[in-house]
Amino acid sequence: MATCEKIPLTFFVNGKKISDNEPDPDYTLLRYLREKLRLCGTKLGCDEGGCGACTVMLSRYDRKTKTLKHLAVNACLTPICSVHGLAVTTVEGIGSTRTRLHPVQERISKAHGSQCGFCTPGIVMSMYALLRSTPKPNMKDLEATLQGNLCRCTGYRPIIEGFRTFTADYECGMGDKCCKLLNGNECGVEVENKLYEPNHFASYDPSQEPIFPPELKLSDIYDQQTLKFTNDRNVVWFRPTSLKQLLEFKKAHNDAKIVVGNTEVGIEIKSKNLDYKLFASPLQIDELTRIEVNEKGIKVGSAVTLTELETVLKQEIEIRVEHETRLFKAILEMLHWFGGQQVRNVASVGGNIMTASPISDLNPIFAAAGIELEVESFDFGRKTIKMRQDFFTGYRKNIIKDSEVLISISLPRTFKNQYFLAYKQAKRRDDDIAIVNAAFNVVFKEETNIIDKMELAFGGMAATTILASKTSNAVKGKTWDRSLIEIANKSLIEEVQLSSDAPGGMIRYRRSLTLSLFFKMFLAISQELEKTNQFSLIDEREKSGARTFHTLLPKSSQLFEKVSTNQPAIDPIYRPKVHSSAFKHATGEAVYCDDIPKFEGELYLALVLSEKAHAKIISIDATEALNQFGVHAFLSAKDLPKQQNQIGPLINDEELFISEIVTSQGQALGAIVADNKMIARRAARLVKVVYEDLFPVIVTIEDAIKHKSFFSDHSNVLTHGDVENAFKIADQTLNDEFRIGGQEHFYLETQAAIAVPKDGDELEIFASTQQPGAVQKRVAQLLNIPTNRITVRTKRIGGGFGGKETRSAVASMPVAFAAYTIGKPVRMMLDRDEDMMISGTRHPFLFKYKLAFMNDGKIIGLDIQIYNNAGFSLDFSALVMEKAVLSITNAYEISNVRIESKVLKTNLPTNTAFRGFGQPQASMVSEHIIRDVARFLKKDYLDIMTINMMKDGDLTHYKQLVENCTMRRCFDEVRKNSELERRSLEVKKFNEQNRWRKRGISLVNTMFSIGFSEKFLNQAGALVHIYTDGHVLISHGGVEMGQGLHIKMLQVASNVLKTPIEKIHLQETATDKVPNATSTAASVSTDMYGGAVMEACKILYDRLTPYRERKPEKNWDEWVNDAYFDRVSLSATGFFRTDDIGEDVGKIFNYFTNGSGVSEVEIDCLTGDHQVIRTDIVMDVGSSINPAIDIGQIEGGFMQGYGLFTMEELIYSPEGKLYSRGPGMYKIPGFADIPAEFNVSLLTGAPNPRAVYSSKAIGEPPLFIASSVYFAIKEAIGAARLEENLDPHFNLSSPATVAKIRMACQDDFTNKIKEDGEGCKSWNIMP
Repeated sequence: MATCEKIPLTFFVNGKKISDNEPDPDYTLLRYLREKLRLCGTKLGCDEGGCGACTVMLSRYDRKTKTLKHLAVNACLTPICSVHGLAVTTVEGIGSTRTRLHPVQERISKAHGSQCGFCTPGIVMSMYALLRSTPKPNMKDLEATLQGNLCRCTGYRPIIEGFRTFTADYECGMGDKCCKLLNGNECGVEVENKLYEPNHFASYDPSQEPIFPPELKLSDIYDQQTLKFTNDRNVVWFRPTSLKQLLEFKKAHNDAKIVVGNTEVGIEIKSKNLDYKLFASPLQIDELTRIEVNEKGIKVGSAVTLTELETVLKQEIEIRVEHETRLFKAILEMLHWFGGQQVRNVASVGGNIMTASPISDLNPIFAAAGIELEVESFDFGRKTIKMRQDFFTGYRKNIIKDSEVLISISLPRTFKNQYFLAYKQAKRRDDDIAIVNAAFNVVFKEETNIIDKMELAFGGMAATTILASKTSNAVKGKTWDRSLIEIANKSLIEEVQLSSDAPGGMIRYRRSLTLSLFFKMFLAISQELEKTNQFSLIDEREKSGARTFHTLLPKSSQLFEKVSTNQPAIDPIYRPKVHSSAFKHATGEAVYCDDIPKFEGELYLALVLSEKAHAKIISIDATEALNQFGVHAFLSAKDLPKQQNQIGPLINDEELFISEIVTSQGQALGAIVADNKMIARRAARLVKVVYEDLFPVIVTIEDAIKHKSFFSDHSNVLTHGDVENAFKIADQTLNDEFRIGGQEHFYLETQAAIAVPKDGDELEIFASTQQPGAVQKRVAQLLNIPTNRITVRTKRIGGGFGGKETRSAVASMPVAFAAYTIGKPVRMMLDRDEDMMISGTRHPFLFKYKLAFMNDGKIIGLDIQIYNNAGFSLDFSALVMEKAVLSITNAYEISNVRIESKVLKTNLPTNTAFRGFGQPQASMVSEHIIRDVARFLKKDYLDIMTINMMKDGDLTHYKQLVENCTMRRCFDEVRKNSELERRSLEVKKFNEQNRWRKRGISLVNTMFSIGFSEKFLNQAGALVHIYTDGHVLISHGGVEMGQGLHIKMLQVASNVLKTPIEKIHLQETATDKVPNATSTAASVSTDMYGGAVMEACKILYDRLTPYRERKPEKNWDEWVNDAYFDRVSLSATGFFRTDDIGEDVGKIFNYFTNGSGVSEVEIDCLTGDHQVIRTDIVMDVGSSINPAIDIGQIEGGFMQGYGLFTMEELIYSPEGKLYSRGPGMYKIPGFADIPAEFNVSLLTGAPNPRAVYSSKAIGEPPLFIASSVYFAIKEAIGAARLEENLDPHFNLSSPATVAKIRMACQDDFTNKIKEDGEGCKSWNIMP
């Protein structure tokens, strides 16, 4: 192999040349940007290319086409050594708040598309890269561009609306709703429909973009350089410039990994802890990077990226006759669903083949097409092989030898008598791995409908991609008619099987998909044959079954109360104001915990985690870890007195470091403290732990009930009324049960903390937490020092949703202990897989209930048992259960209620607070109850809702009087706005006309109780300073986590002080400013901290009143200055407590936030896929302080609820191991999952006398409205079941995943797949 001269790694970042003589091949671009260049706008969200938070733009000059290529990429997967000769643009490089915002940054901010902001830089850079490539994109371009980005806060709608203003087909997203808003509403209140004014956006001028570095364009010197970089671990990055060099390298190093996009190898290194040492990049080798179009088809170099292939396929499809490009179309359609744009931009065609993943999207297509591959080795030269049945030899293995290099693949053109179709079914359509995929290559004998040849390939049905050769033989020579289906079904059932414990689970579903996808293909080809042969093969009702879902063009409306013309323009209350940090989010200037620059002497902490769910620790040996260079200490339970090691938010039933018995996977056994993250993580893996397994391992609710594993102090019975008598006098009774799974918080910023020793006995902690005060208190107890020695600071957090209340301790307490013990600053930010394994989830619940009701539909009795899965410790589980118990009737009055509740102890990570705090799970029961009664009595469920709906004067089952109830108004208004009655008839008609597609439409209500049930928590403090230049500084005890708390506080202060909002600033939340602050939770922060800020500002306003009255001609600044010279205090504290609340006054909660929603869905009965066609929401938020923020909370809460009820599934092994530990296996909704039409209205004329400015809390209440999608899905399934004369009532646990939907739509295909016998072990279970 040719030797390489010493060449520095050279690239440009934001126009600045970077030259590194000793680049480390272990570094990714993300790590290099953040640690070496201190460009922290690019975020670490998942470290596996699944969330898009790390998106940057790579630019290069293509010398073949003489054009610039601008590509969005995931910096977390991009090896730093791969950017030689390229230009990198980060979010900091396109605009800033100090100079000029780029139009992308401006529009996402002003369109209210940023909440917590952690995902915003990545989304900005995805859009920016699109505009650099396509200055005037269309909506399809926008859809594809955002597939690789996730947001947990906004609900996506405002981002799409902001960015669609760049598109060529931009028009008002309100559609036909635009003009109906101008005449007010039935209450006579004027209604507004614009949260921002697009006409005020700065225009986008592509000519004003930064120029590509001339040095990279004018000279090809960097392209011609052969590179070799190594580090002290002997990791080698080799970039040859000729095929000969690559073949020599592979001959010498058979185990070398050829890396193009690093989208697979990078994940293996991170997630599987594989320590590869040799990498070769083929991107400068012509034979591997070119595409040739020839008479037979397209020859594609193995290093050609999927985006490049996509471009050529589109060109060929456009210019060729239709029948020649059927294979190309199948590939192109599949590429749309392949990963995100960032992945497609760098992932290679050959990488898909060589990775040999059993769930590859492309390999089934290649196998069914029987493509030819060219491979070459140094010793044996080049040869051609075909992708046949024997190509894949085992899990992630194929017949290509380690010494061989895949050179190219050939994609053939198809013929007139040939049809090629491919399908993919995943949990989420965009950017998801397949559950099952299939490709069908059908060739007919000339001018007949007799099958000459059919190749069927499947992924997800074995350890490799498989060709169903027996089925191919079975259908060969058969006539294309319905008899073919039965022949194929019989053969596929015998040929394509799965064991009950096959990885991936969902065994019956996956097996049924092989039949369903075959039938879907049959329907599609039959319709093509009908066009040409003029005969009928399938019924008209079946034709839509051939279709697959594609993203619909989004429409939306947002309606809110118009501000009075009498309100001064300076007064920001009730106006849509941009989030206080939105512009900083969009420019990457917003600082999160891990963005804080390193402190002098700072160390990094990595946890050593339990790999067992229930075991005794025999020994822990950290010797090898401590011998590693850069490792400073290993801390464990031995370093703490037993009492201090006992921790917990309410009771001390946890240990910081486990001392003897492990009761869950992911518990901390100890911690490595080292110079940096990489050293610490590697050393942590070297700590040897010997366990002795203990039994039983309790994972599920059923396990806990069986073993009577309860928190006995928290098993309760609540009784209201006379339940026994209700069941005696009832006309009817019934009983049922319902189950709902947990939900991962998936905040984009994982748990993080930095602890800095100060002045000997003091400690300063920077924490990503919703509870700075609790962190302070718990760290003080851990270290056995007074709380006044500890200061906790939180500037902002990248999402919390309850997961950063008690569980932020998993980061803050270990780093505090390490910093205090070692005497140096210590930092930790959990990786995504660690966070998901450690921090717990929303509680799974099981409800078993009995109902008593009258023939008119009035429910008079409810007897229910409730169980929740708490995990290994109590945490907030008892409080979550209490909230669930108090929410069980939701918006409905039931006079006689008995609730028996049990909090279950299991061997899972401890579950914790999550947006809704038990209410969403409990309210699902109330909506089931309404529908149960309607079904039994054969009445409309809307009538049952009406007769049972809460109203003023009613008592809840916990004896709270209902006052100022707007529930009926929300209900009536959403029925009207959504045109529910008319559309219900249309749904019925659609279902009559379609056999394999069904629709459902459903309405739900929510009546969410606001306030902490513990009276003492309903208090808040604030501190306000006015400086002599007239500017105001606010500090309060609430944490900004995306919910817009700070902008609302600024609005409150501006209103009270009567000074422009621009003069007011809000700094971090800190325990040395406002002590003893209640957690930012329960949706009450605006109510409480708004009250505290108002109180402080009123005090200051009153102090300035004499100066205003004495000299009215002066201005604010002068009054402040005069007061200062008179020695008047310009600082004040404010305190607020919620009055008239508590069990002693019969008011556990302060008030209720009400809302109603209607959703319409369409399901694919053959696959279980679904699409939300439209959602309408009416929400009572009182008099909204900031309609933009409140509507954003409604949309974001809805989408998070949509994930809970339809998509987000926690996957555990029977042994308690969490499989779903990242975006690869755990799917939250993406951009394409929002309702195609999304309409949100704020109820007008409904001021709330119980909160600041007559507003209402909004953070949690909207989440449950997403259950309207679940119930619409259930209606659609019911319609499908009627086709088979099955009972439309059936049990559907939440979430309603694709597998559950499909298997509930029972038909001949699913019935052919039999259940495994008893005693068969499953791969996964529901906790």
